[in-house]
Formats: sequence, C-alpha cells, structure tokens
Amino acid sequence: MFTHVVMFKLKDKADCAETVAQLRSLGGNVPSLRQIEVGQDVLQSGRSYDIVLITRFDDLAGMQAYQVHPHHVKVVEHMHRVAETAVAVDFES
Repeated sequence: MFTHVVMFKLKDKADCAETVAQLRSLGGNVPSLRQIEVGQDVLQSGRSYDIVLITRFDDLAGMQAYQVHPHHVKVVEHMHRVAETAVAVDFES
C-alpha cells in the first residue's frame, strides 16, 4: 500500500467547504485511488493546517497515475488558487 498525505493552509478559511468538496470529488473518479480521507481542522491552533488529504494506492505507480489523471489535475488547479502552503508525506506500508 502506498499512502500520500497532504496538509493545506488556505489563503482564506472561507474557501474550506468548497475545497473539502473538491478534494472529496477525487473518490470514485480516479481509478488507481483505493481510499481517500479528507478532514478539516477543528482546533485551529497556531500550528494547525486547515485541511488534510489522505489517499491510498496499491503502489507508487498507482499514485503516479493519479498525479496526471485529468480529474486530479483539475483539483490541483483549484488548490493552487486557494492554498497558501502545503506539505506532504508519501510512504509505503
């Protein structure tokens, strides 16, 4: 299993609901995507990010196919517009 985790800080928290919806739309639309979880931060501490995306694939090749899939590319365009910063961790388990 290959896991891809991304945390986002948004430029404007008013964009959270739409952004969560955009990220959740990846489920069922990208064949190599096996599992998806999207969460919005509730504590809003000084070190918090606004949204987390956790995606799982059979292997690295599945994640690479996801990266170039047209639906993912469309969501990435949205993320570039609304995200101030993002950090990621990718790992095999």
